[in-house]
Amino acid sequence: MFDLLKKKLSGFTEKFKKKVEPADEKKEILIQEPVKEPVPKPILKKPKPLEKPTAVQEKPKAVEVLEEAEVEEIAELEEPTTEEAMEIAEIPEEQPRELTAKVSKFGRLKKALGAEITIHESDVKDLLWELELSLLEADVEQTTAEEISKELKQRLVGKKIKKGQNIDSVLKSEIRSVLATIMKTEGLDLEKEIRAKKEKPYRILFLGPNGAGKTTTIAKLTHRLQEKGLKVLWSASDTFRAASIEQLEKHAANLKVRVVKHSYGADPAAVAFDAIKAAQSRGIDVVMIDSAGRQETDSNLMQELNKIVRVTQPDLRIYIGEAFTGQALLQQAQEYDKVAGVDAFILTKIDCDAKGGTTISLLYKLKKPILFVGVGQEYPDLKKFDPEFVLKQVIG
Repeated sequence: MFDLLKKKLSGFTEKFKKKVEPADEKKEILIQEPVKEPVPKPILKKPKPLEKPTAVQEKPKAVEVLEEAEVEEIAELEEPTTEEAMEIAEIPEEQPRELTAKVSKFGRLKKALGAEITIHESDVKDLLWELELSLLEADVEQTTAEEISKELKQRLVGKKIKKGQNIDSVLKSEIRSVLATIMKTEGLDLEKEIRAKKEKPYRILFLGPNGAGKTTTIAKLTHRLQEKGLKVLWSASDTFRAASIEQLEKHAANLKVRVVKHSYGADPAAVAFDAIKAAQSRGIDVVMIDSAGRQETDSNLMQELNKIVRVTQPDLRIYIGEAFTGQALLQQAQEYDKVAGVDAFILTKIDCDAKGGTTISLLYKLKKPILFVGVGQEYPDLKKFDPEFVLKQVIG
């Protein structure tokens, strides 16, 4: 899960590292040895052997230095002696050693000891723009992506990285810190809230579009609360969708939970009201109110939802949404929040979310906590959400 977001952030990290990381340290400071010019070797013509001396001996011909053009015509050469070479060419004096500082391709003059890198805006400007686009591809909402980029820029520009410090680790730490800040919301301990309420029952209304998994999530959450020793009763207030009541009753039989129901087409608010009264008379801790799935564009059904809220006065309104639906999830949740109010989220099928940006956007834009995430089809497959869950998936 979250593979695309992880890939995009990892790609940004690699590009950033290449941009600001100095070249191989050995190449930064070089001790340059002077180059000695080779002693030119004279090309000598082998002298002809002396003839037998005569009465008047001719002087031997002087050693003749050939022109370059004649070199190829000579078959055999004779190496000069050391003394001869010294006479022909003078050996240049050895030049003194000198230290040459070589500037890296990023324009920073490195010292051998105590070096550090200062990150400038020019180093990260283009990379942060690319990161912003990458976040959009990973289903991060636009203003959320802009805020992440802005916050990361503030943290990086002017930052000094000491010699030997791992740039990769530094950058990942900064990205992790930015995302943690973006996703920060006020927490909610559901079990604690339920036990703290003096007037039972604690009322939970479940909201969300068609097919998001409300009924299954109600069953999963009930299983979780039952393990904590809490008693639960259900209100079958989805009187609109065919077979919705039968589906709820099937889960209720498995979990041994009582269901309060009316006939299809009945007033959902009236069903919920009766469920609350039944829970009060039986000392039930929690009433979970199912509701019909509806699109935010269906004004009649949305107003019906508003009526349920007015009648039941829920303690908690939980929006159920599929994690992998991307920007649509955020838009729908915002509309539900306007009409009925949303206090918290449960995201289903998060194990199917290949992108991962929706979770970050939801927390940043609505500032409401994600209580749980669905990671499978079985009743125990509802896990408590922690922002660290996202950070581990995308940063490690």
